Amino acid sequence: MTTGKQLMVRAAARNNAEWCAAMSRSHGVKGEFAAQAWAAPSRTPLYYPDAVTLVPGADATALAARIDTAAPGASVKDSFADLDLTGAGFQVLFEAQWIHRPASAPAPAPDLQWSVADDPDTLHAWALAWDDGEGDEGLFRPELLADPATFVLAGLSPDGRVVAGAVASRSDEVVGVSNVFALDGGADAAWPGVLHAVNRLFPTLPLAGYEQGDALAAAVRHGFEPIGPLRVWLHSR
Repeated sequence: MTTGKQLMVRAAARNNAEWCAAMSRSHGVKGEFAAQAWAAPSRTPLYYPDAVTLVPGADATALAARIDTAAPGASVKDSFADLDLTGAGFQVLFEAQWIHRPASAPAPAPDLQWSVADDPDTLHAWALAWDDGEGDEGLFRPELLADPATFVLAGLSPDGRVVAGAVASRSDEVVGVSNVFALDGGADAAWPGVLHAVNRLFPTLPLAGYEQGDALAAAVRHGFEPIGPLRVWLHSR
């Protein structure tokens, strides 16, 4: 990995850790940032890791000691895919790629009207569309609206229904984009509007995130570049 890409990955990892911290705070879970990683001492919300590494070569033993491995479901986002957590009782849950898109890249005009969900009712409508009947819409709580760096983006149909969306999380160096969805057409249908909305909010900041499989291929089709691997580890005991 080139020095430039490693710096991009560090910025993406930091941004992602800040987003995980914001989501955790909205559920009443307070994590802490240290030199090597962000970590929460109690279980974080569904789909969100208990720790995110911020630098290559983090101390695996020290990292595992900062999270609760006694309760089921402990997980670690290994941002540089360079840890071996098997000795601490973890196994690899999945692998993915960090992605990056320059701030100067053009964003196409969207087909939908896009806005920021800034009240509990709109956030709930967004969460119902994002969840699409899986029963996890409660993950996005109204407390999230108080976070100044989090922007829940909603794509609205002509009759005002939320039919697409994403989350944009701003940090010092990048804007993280996650939870990209569209009820019809998947990520490829969502990305043009998401990119346009983020560019309107943050025209000078590059975009970052991570994806895998078909979602990664869709992101690449819309101007993102894979910049480095990551792994998510799940505690298996």
